[in-house]
Amino acid sequence: MKLVVQVRLLPTPVQAAALEATLRACNEAATWVSEVAFARGEFKNFALRKLTYEQVKARWNLGAQAAQHTIKKTCDAYATLKANLRAGRLGRPGSARYRRATQKPVAFRPFGAQPYDDRMLSWQIAGRAVSVWTTGGRMKNVAFTASVEQLATLTLYRRGESDLVHRDGMWFLNATCEIPEAEPNAEPVDFLGVDLGIVNIATTSDGEIMAGRELNRIRLRERGLRAKLQKKNTPSARRRLNKRRRKEARRAKDINHKIAKHVVAEAERTGRGIALEDLTGIRERVRLRKPQRATHSSWSFHQLGQFIAYKARRAGVPVVYVDPAYTSRTCAECGHIDRANRVSQAWFVCRSCGFVDHADRNSSRNIRARAWELWRRGAQSTAPAPPPKSAGGAGRKHSTTASGARCASPSL
Repeated sequence: MKLVVQVRLLPTPVQAAALEATLRACNEAATWVSEVAFARGEFKNFALRKLTYEQVKARWNLGAQAAQHTIKKTCDAYATLKANLRAGRLGRPGSARYRRATQKPVAFRPFGAQPYDDRMLSWQIAGRAVSVWTTGGRMKNVAFTASVEQLATLTLYRRGESDLVHRDGMWFLNATCEIPEAEPNAEPVDFLGVDLGIVNIATTSDGEIMAGRELNRIRLRERGLRAKLQKKNTPSARRRLNKRRRKEARRAKDINHKIAKHVVAEAERTGRGIALEDLTGIRERVRLRKPQRATHSSWSFHQLGQFIAYKARRAGVPVVYVDPAYTSRTCAECGHIDRANRVSQAWFVCRSCGFVDHADRNSSRNIRARAWELWRRGAQSTAPAPPPKSAGGAGRKHSTTASGARCASPSL
């Protein structure tokens, strides 16, 4: 399993200037290569290298490996653009957004990330330093800082490329590591159902609610601040908006990591699997009132699902994806389905048997039951599937989806 370990570089002012010049040169070269590719209609790596390799080396003083990585980076950018167009993420063909994406070549930011392989970058992990290729020559003893766990992971499992990243005035290296997966739990004793929602980010079938009211107060305050800054629309307001956006993204990522870690640890401790909803296309299917739309789309449930999936694979915990249709309307005790069962956002009262429970806990119990039923029917696969790529908010999942489920048990 691939895992990215990010470490922070601590370059001196002279080293930072050399790294800055290197990123600028690589990204200027990539933009020129992109223009050539767009003009010639040639986006394959080998063919594009024939057209641009010698000029990239001579004009921007790039080494052989750096020139090849710059050309490949351009090809990868066009492959990503093509995939996004095919998936409809940039609007329909003929729309203004679609035309903007297709009628001009891809351009690279001056400080866009640059890939390095082992010929361009060598690690001295014990000394917490790296030796980096730059346009001014090889630069040795660039210090970095990392936790003990990160150092151990880098020492044992680092493989392949690392990306040099410049962000918010800081320098980072993102190193690719190949982490071995744990032996899968072939027969879990049960499943831990996880309901993802707007008010409560995650609720388990054990009744544990994670990231509820306190987080929502923070999100509401931040949304108000964003609206004020957007209305002001001055250069300083736009700078503050960018700063706040990155801060909010870091907070969300940190909370998602903590939730995923807790869910996987609890499932591993009790010998259970994890049951999640297959939320593919939830944003398109669910209709909400205008005041609810921002809340519905303001949390990265796809990211949370990814974190749970990869942490579960590392721990050998099976993950099953079930159909989310009517989980919030179905009674976990008697199975009665009625829209009126959901008396409020917080409470569920069955109109048939009178069962009363927290609405999200009731939903998570239904998710757990569906996963267990699928598992006993032998619906599990031999390889873990990633969370749905277009997964969005959860909330009240009343729309119907295709029958069946995607199931996964960790195995290599």
